[in-house]
Amino acid sequence: MGAPTQILANQHFETLENLLSPFKARVSLITSAVKKTNLGRSDVIVGTHSLIHNKVDFDKVALVVIDEQHKFGVEQRTHLVRLTATAPHVLTMTATPIPRTVALTLYGDLDLSVLTEMPKGRKKITTWLVPIEKRQNAYKWVGEQISQKKIQAFVVCPLIDVSDKESMENVKAVKKEFEAIKKSLPNFTVGLLHSKLKNKQRESVIAKFKKGAVDILVSTPVIEVGIDIPNATIMVIEDADRFGLAQLHQLRGRVGRGKQKSYCLLFTENSSQKVEKRLSALRTSLSGFELAEMDLNLRGPGEVFGTRQHGFPELKIASWQDIDLIKKTKELAQEMLEI
Repeated sequence: MGAPTQILANQHFETLENLLSPFKARVSLITSAVKKTNLGRSDVIVGTHSLIHNKVDFDKVALVVIDEQHKFGVEQRTHLVRLTATAPHVLTMTATPIPRTVALTLYGDLDLSVLTEMPKGRKKITTWLVPIEKRQNAYKWVGEQISQKKIQAFVVCPLIDVSDKESMENVKAVKKEFEAIKKSLPNFTVGLLHSKLKNKQRESVIAKFKKGAVDILVSTPVIEVGIDIPNATIMVIEDADRFGLAQLHQLRGRVGRGKQKSYCLLFTENSSQKVEKRLSALRTSLSGFELAEMDLNLRGPGEVFGTRQHGFPELKIASWQDIDLIKKTKELAQEMLEI
């Protein structure tokens, strides 16, 4: 089983060990930082991208599971499947909603299953788009919630360091916001998390947050997957206009996992009508699939088979919103392959 981050790989390792221990199944873990394994006797192997580069005998592998598959490159996914000498079953998973038309185009050779129900016990998350003039009051409210309800909060920023580019000099960076929040909320313990920290530092920060030793975790979007903290009920996203709707929906999904009411606060200094329309959609919809379709309409799919992340490539016949035509095209292509 492949996972994109050490945090998520560790989480899957622990979950599978608990689930499979009654059946005496042996579970191993491979990451760049740790190797909890006796590979020759393993029934299940969980790992990060390190699985691709590790000299492991996968000759008897019958099932390959790739979680958060959008975080792996196409060649990486293919290589992971080809590590075994047999032709294994392949299950790829993602919690990031993909518009149906793009899904049919990208994954036309796969059987596509969609889970639309909320996980059991999840509560509805209230989402607010906070105007600039209410910013200080919003952070004051966050502090009051932490004090009164003994909960925790995330603060997500797009950058690690303040950019020296003129067009991005006002975009929030975690290092600067970390210091600012420590000053504005001095009675709380504030943690810092980003991709430039060493693995042990990241694991230490997350472990403290899980234990409740950190009240507010200031982070880049590295927490987008693999973080499950039921006591964290507030998600603050700075410069929310810098993220796509699907990613915002993923980040919002880090809260709402416990018994208490959860909130997502969106901050932006961009006052354009397009941005307001996009972010307001998060207030009215909790469906990741609806949001993915709206993002497709507003931002375009980019190069489906290339590297551009947004924009509208020209299609000679169909539009990216034409689900019926793309379905018929897929069916016709399958018929031609079977002739």
